[in-house]
Amino acid sequence: MRPKIICHMITSLDGRLLPSRWSDSADAKIWDLIEAHYEPVAGELNAGGWVVGRKTMVEYIGQDEHPELLGTAMPRANAFADAQGKHLAIAIDPQGRLRPKPGDMEDEHLVLVLSERVPNTTLAKLTQAGVSYVFAGPDGDRVEQALEAIGEAFGVDRLLLEGGGVTNGAFWAAGLIDEFSVLICPTLDGLKGVPSIVDAMGDADQLPGEGQGLRLVSSEVLDGGVVWLRHEVVRAFRH
Repeated sequence: MRPKIICHMITSLDGRLLPSRWSDSADAKIWDLIEAHYEPVAGELNAGGWVVGRKTMVEYIGQDEHPELLGTAMPRANAFADAQGKHLAIAIDPQGRLRPKPGDMEDEHLVLVLSERVPNTTLAKLTQAGVSYVFAGPDGDRVEQALEAIGEAFGVDRLLLEGGGVTNGAFWAAGLIDEFSVLICPTLDGLKGVPSIVDAMGDADQLPGEGQGLRLVSSEVLDGGVVWLRHEVVRAFRH
C-alpha cells in the first residue's frame, strides 16, 4: 500500500498559489497569516514527509539545465540511504536534473523520484550526497509505484503533497490524492492564468478527476479570517 497523500495548500479566495501577488487582508498582513498557519496546520496532519515537483524543490537545491539521459531506459534498483529518523523531502524529478550537495537538506532526508533513463554518473553523485532515489518506470511517470517503495523503505504511511498546480494536477489525474487540506486566505489574486491548486494538463473537454468526488471532513475559521477546509477524496464518484 502506498502512503496516504494529503494535498496541503494555502491559497487566495480564488484558489491561486502565488502569495507574492496577494494584497493584505482588511485585518492582517498576508505573510503574517501564512507564517501563523501554514506550517502549524501541516504539523497537525502528522505526515512523515512532503512531496513536490522539481520546480518547487529547486528553490532549495541546485539543478542541471541540460542533464544527460540514456537513449533507452535500463532496469534500475532503488537506493535508500539512512534517513536517521528525519522527515522525508521527496521531489518528482524524472530527468534527474536536481543536483543536491551534502547538507542541502540538513533537517530532512531528500528522496528523488527518477526515470530509468537517468545515467549511472548521476546516480553516483546522488549517492555521494547522501540522497535516496527511487525509480518510477522508464519515463518516471509511475509515481504510485515509487510511493509504494518509499513507504515500505521508510515506514511512512502519510505524506503531504505541497507541489505547484501542475504536480498536484498530475497526482489528481492519476488518482493519487486521498485528501485535501486547504487554507484559504481572505484575499484575491484575480488574474487569469496564475497557477492554482490543481492545474492538470490536457484539453478543455477532458475531466482529469472523473470518478473522484470530495466529501467535507471539517471546516474551521482560524485567526485572521483564514478558513481551513479538509475534504476526503471519494473514489468511483458519479454525478
